[in-house]
Amino acid sequence: MRHALLCLTLLASASPCAAQEAIGLASPEAVARSGLLQHILPRFSLKTGIRVIADPEGPMELTTVTDNAPVFRRGDVVYFLHTDGSERQERFRDWLQSDVGKRTIEAFVPQDGPAYSASFETEEAEAAPQFNGNAALGAKLSLEKCGRCHVVGEQNRMKGIGSTPSFGVLRALSDWDSRFQSFYALRPHPAFTQVEGITAPFDAERPSPIHPVTLTPEELEAILAFVAATGAADLGAPLIMK
Repeated sequence: MRHALLCLTLLASASPCAAQEAIGLASPEAVARSGLLQHILPRFSLKTGIRVIADPEGPMELTTVTDNAPVFRRGDVVYFLHTDGSERQERFRDWLQSDVGKRTIEAFVPQDGPAYSASFETEEAEAAPQFNGNAALGAKLSLEKCGRCHVVGEQNRMKGIGSTPSFGVLRALSDWDSRFQSFYALRPHPAFTQVEGITAPFDAERPSPIHPVTLTPEELEAILAFVAATGAADLGAPLIMK
């Protein structure tokens, strides 16, 4: 009898975290392998007294299928939390989307791959510029016309001039399209570049100091199409060029 009373006393004095059944959380394998859940779930339980555990059969699920507001992302993959609408599950969602939850997510450093982010830009992204030129031809022309100064890609990775930005770096600029469209007017290009029907002939008394770069408008359009399809260099922070 005394043993039974002792058990009842212990149950009555147990913490809410121990008394409540844990909520299972299913997640994609990539999230489970990254270690994120082992980082955030104990911290949520400590703050709220609500136990959430990783469980492939759990009633909550992290998924890439849109469901209201996102909770975090990794690279280009955005994750959402599906719940059954119960109070404890919704509290977990609210915590993930709170400032504390976001800081907890972003404080996790995976051993491999990109970090997680809980920040989402709400501004509508500007439409990427479209060019109708032949990108394959543009790749060839870029090497032929620009490759002696600029690193265009892996094909001439070791052949550009060190002080001249690569196509990848230029592509990372927010105004890359306008720079490429008017490159022939930007120093030092006017001294040695001719675009048919657009630029004036060289002054007879000031000839090109190097073998001239000559282009037709169609060839320029092809180069623009190639650059538009080229990946930007990862600079780690926005680059500002005068």
